Formats: sequence, C-alpha cells, structure tokens
Amino acid sequence: MMAMTVGTSPLASVSGLRRGKAEGAGRVRAARRGLRSLTRAVVNPDVVDPLCLTSPAKESVLGVILGGGAGSRLYPLTKKRAKPAVPLGANYRLIDIPVSNCINSDINKIYVLTQFNSASLNRHLSRAYSQNMGSMRNEGFVEVLAAQQSPNNPNWFQGTADAIRQYLWLIKDIDVQDILILAGDHLYRQDYGQFILQHRQSDADITVSALPCNETDASSFGLMKIDGKGKILEFAEKPKGDALEAMRADDQTLRTMGMSKEDAKETPFLASMGIYVFKREALVELLESRFPDADDFGGEVIPQAKEAGYNVQSFLFQGYWADIGTIRAFYDANLSLTIQPNPPFSFYDKDASIYTQARYLPPSKVQSCKVSQAIIGDGCVIKDCVVHHSVIGLRSVIDSGCEIRDALVMGADLYDRDATPSSVPLGIGKNCKIQNAIIDKNARIGPNCSITNKDNIDEDMTTESKGYIIRGGIVVVLKDATIPAGTVI
Repeated sequence: MMAMTVGTSPLASVSGLRRGKAEGAGRVRAARRGLRSLTRAVVNPDVVDPLCLTSPAKESVLGVILGGGAGSRLYPLTKKRAKPAVPLGANYRLIDIPVSNCINSDINKIYVLTQFNSASLNRHLSRAYSQNMGSMRNEGFVEVLAAQQSPNNPNWFQGTADAIRQYLWLIKDIDVQDILILAGDHLYRQDYGQFILQHRQSDADITVSALPCNETDASSFGLMKIDGKGKILEFAEKPKGDALEAMRADDQTLRTMGMSKEDAKETPFLASMGIYVFKREALVELLESRFPDADDFGGEVIPQAKEAGYNVQSFLFQGYWADIGTIRAFYDANLSLTIQPNPPFSFYDKDASIYTQARYLPPSKVQSCKVSQAIIGDGCVIKDCVVHHSVIGLRSVIDSGCEIRDALVMGADLYDRDATPSSVPLGIGKNCKIQNAIIDKNARIGPNCSITNKDNIDEDMTTESKGYIIRGGIVVVLKDATIPAGTVI
C-alpha cells in the first residue's frame, strides 16, 4: 500500500482553521465549549480545550525547544545541520514535531535553542513559521536563539539548564506564567493543554512528563517514583539491578493515575520524557539563585529542587513517544511510519496536524513501479522500480531497474538542472539495490550500485572519504556524497 504525504503550512492550515466559515457559528460553538471544557478534560483526558486554562496558553505560556548538542549519536546526519533540522517522514524535519505540538496546543511564543550548524534550521523555521505566527493582534513567534559568548559568559551551552540560563534575560522580559521546555529530537503527538492544566491545578513549581515503560527499556532512562497524587518522591538516572527494581512503581499508584491494570503490570516504571513545565518565577530562582552552577535539568536541577522542597509533580503520558537520537532509532522510527493500517505515529491526523514549510512542489511521478508499504514525498520522479517498506523524501529521483527495500531516501534540496552525460546526476541511478540504508540529501549514486551492508557489519565503520559510514548495521550515505557506478557496500 502506498501513502502519499503532503506537508501542511501553518499559513494555509492554522490561519484558515481559525477563520472558519461562519464567525457567528464559531462564537456559539466557543461558548458551548467553554461550558463543557472542564467536564471534557475530566471525562476524556485526550480531549483538551484551551479554554480549560484560566489564562489561555497563547497568552501565558512560553515554549522553549532545546536543539541539543553536536548530535554525535546521529552523526553523519548532523555533519552539516543541527539535529532538529534532520529530515523526517519524507516531507518534514524533526523540529516540526514540537513546533506543531505547540501550535496545536495554542502556544504561539516559541524559542528554539541551538549551537551547532544552525543555518538550515534557521532557514526552515523562517520559511515555515515566521510569517505565520504573528500579526497586529497576535504576538506569536518562532525564533532561533543560538549559543553566543558575552562579557558575562564566555562559554557555549554546557547543558540543558545552562542553555536556558544564558537566555534568562530574554525569558524574563516575556510576560508569561509558565515555561514549557521541550526536546527537539522526539517523535510524538501531545496536546500540552492538559499537561499545563494539571501543572496549575496541583500548584506545582515543576511538572515532569512521564512515560510508562517496561523493565527492558527502563534502564536507558531517568526514572521517577511518585505517590498517588502524582508528586515525585524519588529520581534515579539509568539505574541497573537492585537500583532499577527499587524504582518499580506501585501497581495501585499507577492505576490511580489512570493506567489500566494490564498496562500497570506491563509497564511499571516511569521514565522522564525530557519535557517539563516550570513556573516562570521558580525557573528563574532555581537557575539564578539556588543552583547557579547546575548545567542539566534531568540530572541536577529537578532532583535538587525536589530535595530543596519545591513542589515537583509528574504528568502521565500514555501515547506513542520515541527518542530518535541515534541512527538506529531514527531509521526504525521513520520506517515504522509505513506500517499499515495503524502505524505507531501518523501524519494523517486532521485534529492535530504536523506543519512544515510549504514548498509548492509538483505531485510525485511514479511510472511503472511496484510500490508497497511506502511513503513518498512531494516532487519525486520514480521509474520502473520496486519500492517496499521505505520512505522516499522530497525531489527524489530513482531511475529504472532499482530495488529499494527497508530504506530511507531523503531526497534533494534542488532538481539537478546542470547534469552532464559524464557526471553522476542527483538521485539513484539505474539498476541499483538499496536496503538497510539511509541515503542523505543530495547524494549522487551511480548506476549498478549495491548498498545493502552485504557483510552484515554491526559495529561502527567510518569510511567518510568514500562517501558513507556504517552505524548500528545501517549504511548511511553522506549528504552531498557521490557513490561511483558499480560500487558494492
């Protein structure tokens, strides 16, 4: 089964959605929602209305997305771009996930903090969101804040908390009640409205979004134990053995928090998702006065805040969530999008769209191909080939006789108008076999190549001079690389 994805621009979707077809009918519906909103939030926690919040999110919440460090675990995809700018799901980039979640949660004041290779991230955010978030009556924005040296601080970002600290002077100038801190390399869909509502109802200084997980996965995360009201009692960073067992949550506590008996038994550990809500005053106090030398939220600031008597609460998230910070995790998450009929994450949700840059590309052209369980982005040209269980990105050109299986092909930034008969054109040449591979953008793969990791190499293999490396068993062809005709990998 083939699914064609189409990226949505906030200009077309958000503004149009808000205008509606009949303003009078819209006001009536809004009034009705206002009467029902608190009841809906209790009866169905998946349905959140911004009117549940005493102060609307767009007026009282600032979103801060942490772009992460150098992205060494995602290298070489981060060699020429910041981690949040890495392409995702044929048409999108990683940064589109948290930004779209914010937009869908009525949060329209958003900063993105980064310090490595931020040019492409800047360009994408500017084209996708900057012209659509603000107006005379709407003070919304999406802005990149890059690490910078100053007379008061000659250092780059030292960690998640230090990154926020270096821009506290700017955050303090924005009149908001809460600061929502997000990561830029996670794949999930969440309405932050319910998260913020619980944070305010519990009068928390800090609320941590918690993901139930099983024993196998638990040791890879920072874990927490909670009481029956969601207050965090204890933290442990990637515990093993007896320390891990000590973090097992009580079955009754999990059921009190809304989990089913079966889920509480299968996923009895609570992992931090790296998503936090702070009262603005608490955040400023913690970073400036209480713990001015702490660099990290998860390992330092939040555990120390709990010990210092701050009200630190948890919010139970029970949807799909994936940390895609490694090559293997990134590869698996992308290919999972092709699962039919119910992928773990889907871009086809009319109630919570994922937005991206509007590129105005033509429809993809698929000629005499056998395509199954695949996602194909905009503007592709695919001729007489087999594509199975793969994601094919924007402007991909795949010539005849090719076999693409279990692969992520990211496509190209431009069409190749200057190709000559003697050069290797952008895209994948005739009679190539691509499997267990990621082909980064603007790669040129000559005809009759086989890129399959034929020797089943599991350990990392660095061969950048040849235009590719192998990480976690996945062959990654570098951005802008040229693979000569007849190459076998």
